[in-house]
Amino acid sequence: MTGLTRLSLTRFATCALALAVCAPALAQQSVASYPSRPVILVVPFTAGSGSDIISRIITPRLSERWKQAVVVENRPGASGNLGADRVAKAAPDGLTLLMAINTFTMTPSLYKTLPYDPNTDFAPVARLAVANYALVVNSEVPARDVRSLMVLAKSLPAGQLNYASPGNGTPHHLGMELMKSSMGINVVHVPYKGIAGALTDVVGGQVQMMFATVHSVLPQVRSGKLRMLAVTGAQRSALAPDIPTFREQGVSALEGLDAWYGVMAPARTPPDLLARLQRDFVEVLESDDVRKQLLGQGLFVQTSSSADLRDQIRADLVRWGKVVADARIQPE
Repeated sequence: MTGLTRLSLTRFATCALALAVCAPALAQQSVASYPSRPVILVVPFTAGSGSDIISRIITPRLSERWKQAVVVENRPGASGNLGADRVAKAAPDGLTLLMAINTFTMTPSLYKTLPYDPNTDFAPVARLAVANYALVVNSEVPARDVRSLMVLAKSLPAGQLNYASPGNGTPHHLGMELMKSSMGINVVHVPYKGIAGALTDVVGGQVQMMFATVHSVLPQVRSGKLRMLAVTGAQRSALAPDIPTFREQGVSALEGLDAWYGVMAPARTPPDLLARLQRDFVEVLESDDVRKQLLGQGLFVQTSSSADLRDQIRADLVRWGKVVADARIQPE
């Protein structure tokens, strides 16, 4: 071995040792200086959706906290898959994040293939908020609660009662399928291309019922055009305290059906950066002004740890996989 080669190896070993010693400090420095440039919060649905609303409420607070712009990027399509794929393939530096909704745990059972793996391509940051769903019927439907609806459905020939949804694979669709199987009733699905058309036809009586967020149907309920029979959640909705939950009416299978919103980062995001993101998002959500704004949109702050969100995602993937299989919904 020549002297030059020995010298090169010695220098290499010295540099490697120095990098190993300094790596923790470098990682800490990167977290301390986060973010180094604008952050993109990908919303996998259109403007005006729940995930878009919550994103636009919290991004100004995050910008103020981080001293960097936080940009909402709407990337709708394929039931949220396009936006999720955008984040799955981003660098794990905390600069590209996903505002996920519980459809994230439904689409794996509804598509034959996905461009990402929901279990391995993401690092959960935190759950932020939830929204309760309501079962509503057209005012002409002679049902006042879940039990009377079940009796009505079983007394009519198959196909006489229909339900609307804003599309195949939405929580509104799978929630109704879960209710059908738990109650043993036959109600026909009528999918629409959005919530507006579905709600219009239920109000008009062309379709008899649907699942929708409590906030979205309150005006029609208050005007008498729709009747609210039950709400999801462990407790009654603060927006409709007179309406009993499904559990109160003997349908426990729909407990936990609430829409949840959470932040996801790409897999391999450093643990210390994930901890920083979790803390910052939770502190922003827990502020009084954000709580008030979200409540005005029918969203209730319900934050979590990264581990809790990961556990919820895993449980929901199993739950919705069974619903899709039991309802014999064919993957696209």
